[in-house]
Amino acid sequence: MPWPFEREYMQLALVAGLVVGACAPLIGVFLVQRRMALMGDGIGHLAFAGVAAGVLVGVWPVWTALVVAVAGALGVEWLRGRGTAQGDLALATFFYGGIAAGVVLIGQAGALNANLFSYLFGSILTVDRGEVAVVAVLGGVIIVTVAVCGRALFAMAVDEEWATVAGLPVRALNAVLAVLVAVTIVAAMRVVGILLVAALMVLPVAGAQLLARSQRGVLAWSMAIGTASVVAGLTAARLWGLAPGGTIVLIAVGVFALLALADVVLSDSRTVG
Repeated sequence: MPWPFEREYMQLALVAGLVVGACAPLIGVFLVQRRMALMGDGIGHLAFAGVAAGVLVGVWPVWTALVVAVAGALGVEWLRGRGTAQGDLALATFFYGGIAAGVVLIGQAGALNANLFSYLFGSILTVDRGEVAVVAVLGGVIIVTVAVCGRALFAMAVDEEWATVAGLPVRALNAVLAVLVAVTIVAAMRVVGILLVAALMVLPVAGAQLLARSQRGVLAWSMAIGTASVVAGLTAARLWGLAPGGTIVLIAVGVFALLALADVVLSDSRTVG
């Protein structure tokens, strides 16, 4: 491959990044539609507790993070579905619980493990073949699930009451979406880090909504922006020695800012015209 992807570690980073760059906005579309854009942050903090648990017991943190994130996501939906807590309160409960559990587990481990930071802030340039394979498998699960359930998930995200009246299995769909969020976060945490993964789920979608007027268009544009941000971020990181995870997210921020500015300028010009 041409520069900057001529080396194997950059090729592995590119594959992992493209999978996450496509899948994170794909799931983020449904979260933004439901006005639950911060759910990625909340479940991410639960994944942090799972990573800390893996470091403590000597298990590959990806597996423990996946178990804890999925269980927490289902727990949020269970509380919300029963009316025990509103969606934002249920999310906050697990949000702070995940942070607290992670801090306690790190304390039990006795020291901050350097490997822990690669999950918090991302370390895409150090992913190996095994990690890329896991990311690819998780990405495949996400894409296949959305391909099968996408229409029902969108109907539920737009109007949950209408979906219930129409006979859709709303509780099951909520559970599916919650699990997809958890899987996406675990897949992305080595690319952009737990602390930034929610941004990659939301920012490309926000930009896509300024470009498209249909659900299919938003899906296509958000995935395009996500993957383009990964390619540009990896290129900039290689060129200037920047932190790749943060660079990818900053590019996504920049794309959204430019699109928002262009939308304001065009709206003003139409008003004047």
